[in-house]
Amino acid sequence: MPKTSARLLSLLSLLQARRDWPGALLAERLAVSPRTVRRDVDRLRELGYPIHATKGPDGGYRLDAGTALPPLLFDDEQAVALAVALQIATTAGAGIEEAAVRALNTVRQVMPARLRRRIDTLQVTAVERPGIRSNPRADTGVLVALSAAVQAREVLRFDYAPASPVGAGDDCADTPPRRVQPHHVVTWGGRWYLIAWDLDRDDWRTFRADRITPRTPTGPRFTPRELPGGEVAAFVVSRFQGSGGWPCRGEVILDLPAEDVSRYTSDGLVEALGPDRCRLVLGSWSWPGLAASMGRFDADIEVVGPTELKDAFAHLARRYADAAAG
Repeated sequence: MPKTSARLLSLLSLLQARRDWPGALLAERLAVSPRTVRRDVDRLRELGYPIHATKGPDGGYRLDAGTALPPLLFDDEQAVALAVALQIATTAGAGIEEAAVRALNTVRQVMPARLRRRIDTLQVTAVERPGIRSNPRADTGVLVALSAAVQAREVLRFDYAPASPVGAGDDCADTPPRRVQPHHVVTWGGRWYLIAWDLDRDDWRTFRADRITPRTPTGPRFTPRELPGGEVAAFVVSRFQGSGGWPCRGEVILDLPAEDVSRYTSDGLVEALGPDRCRLVLGSWSWPGLAASMGRFDADIEVVGPTELKDAFAHLARRYADAAAG
């Protein structure tokens, strides 16, 4: 590669690494004069890179966003991370599957052989769980429109299609359009949702993105309200587990170390009561489901409460005994 071309690539890599570069520091890093840096910057501009220059003793350069996407440079770790992210994009439910495949092919073509071998050893395949209905895909344009309204803090109007059937966490559709103050776009269980303050119902709502058809233009700007619970994760979990948490919540004591139980308990409370004994507080949508979840641990169980949980264990015990006898 000619020396000038190699220097241009080095300059571009430096400009992408940080927002502002003093001209003198760039010249020092490239081992050239400030005049050579200016000429190289002009060459990059001719190639379509929007580089902004500031004059004066502390003048420097900045790579700004342009109207088109110019060629990019990635280091080895960035290139591998990009390839892996594009492979798992098919599980995002954001309607970008085909575009992700094309982008992955483009990135892979220009990768050096050493990096191509690294990503080829990691093949990710999205497999749907048997018996689980596929989630509707959210339109990419809708997600972009929702995110733009969130960032701009502008009132959003949209038509909201009815759900069929209505699932857990879905907000029942009423007469459109809805008028909301959008706060966050989140994903939960393979679906995309908009968290917003409903202006007509004066309450927080969650809307499925695949049922939203945004209307234009957006409304006036607003001052964001504070989410109940203070953070997005806590709010989403509380909404999808029902008001006040899971409708069925119980407590047991297991003859197992707390570290062994906590490894397989993502949304429960585990408290150590000794080296081989712990307390488990867990929630579920039903009492039999809660008993079955607690019974998956290979250990003796002492039910602390409530009575509904004890009854559920007795119900499952009879069912399992009948199954064994049969």
